[in-house]
Amino acid sequence: MKVVDEGFVKNCIRPRRANSHKGENGKVMVIGGSWLYHGAPFLSAMASLRCGVDLAYIAAPEKIATAIRALSPNIIVLPLSDLKLTRGVAKRILKILPEIDSVVIGPGLAPGGEAGIELVVKEAITLGKGVVLDATALYPEILEKVSGGRVVLTPHAGEFRRVFGREVPSELDGRVKLVKEEAEKNRVTILLKGRFDVISDGVEVVVNETGTPAMTVGGTGDVLAGVIASLLAWGNDPFKAAASAAWINGRAGELAASRLGLHILATDVIDALPEVLRRFDRVVE
Repeated sequence: MKVVDEGFVKNCIRPRRANSHKGENGKVMVIGGSWLYHGAPFLSAMASLRCGVDLAYIAAPEKIATAIRALSPNIIVLPLSDLKLTRGVAKRILKILPEIDSVVIGPGLAPGGEAGIELVVKEAITLGKGVVLDATALYPEILEKVSGGRVVLTPHAGEFRRVFGREVPSELDGRVKLVKEEAEKNRVTILLKGRFDVISDGVEVVVNETGTPAMTVGGTGDVLAGVIASLLAWGNDPFKAAASAAWINGRAGELAASRLGLHILATDVIDALPEVLRRFDRVVE
């Protein structure tokens, strides 16, 4: 069974040109947030910035836009007129999408916006953008919309059951077999989160062993989504992006836990990302 390691990840970190300009090193958009969960898209966006992308946007309901802006001056916030991702709201996002390298849909997003989700996903795939779907954006009907695109689905066991209608086995071998089968069948990359993450595009399958029980704290999945989006923004294929992101996210959690024990927050994982990634830093002419 192949396991993600540092060498695998190193090959997925794009070097930075010495004369590069703002925006050249990645632009990520996170679509999400709701009255209850204004922090989720923030965690994804901040994770992408800490990974090294140049710009991070959050498209969120205008009722929580001010709260998100107050969390950090580093994020560009696009207020949306509805709490749900309606088709009308989605059309506003489509105007910006050509300028974005990858998009995360789902963190904290209110339910009931399937039409808007599918509109954004369709356009993103048409434009060749990387797409990460998590949380509310994971539902059965989305599968036919993402087939063959640069898309990563990031379910935990319960979300996997909801999307694919199959129970996730407790033993690792069974999880590996199941994820590979569904990835092949639906022509999409799946990252099944768990004690050991399982990642497959239907052709290859790997297991990630980094991480810690301290990462059961809320928000670490949102951080993972932002890390995946960063790697997609740098041009990696979905499988490599998902597998590398799982390793990076887990390693950052380990570093945070080494300092704080079982008392870490998702923001502590974000703060540890530079320490994980700086070993891969390269500047080229």
